[in-house]
Amino acid sequence: MIAPISVRLDAPTRKILEDEAKIMGVGLGRLLRQIAEARARDLKRKRIREASAAVGRLVASNPDAAAFYEDWGTPRAEG
Repeated sequence: MIAPISVRLDAPTRKILEDEAKIMGVGLGRLLRQIAEARARDLKRKRIREASAAVGRLVASNPDAAAFYEDWGTPRAEG
């Protein structure tokens, strides 16, 4: 669901963003959405990387976890 929000910008910041939007051929609202969406994707990816790193640290520090991944996570050719 898309919901409108209101953002207050100081005059110099607004001018910079309006100029950039004009260069890109889009409106200020669209530019702000693009910036917000890109940042949200970056934050989501960062959280995923941090969670993966935490799992890696756990596996590295816990022999039972390492054994589980050694057995379960490695494909083996049968036959």
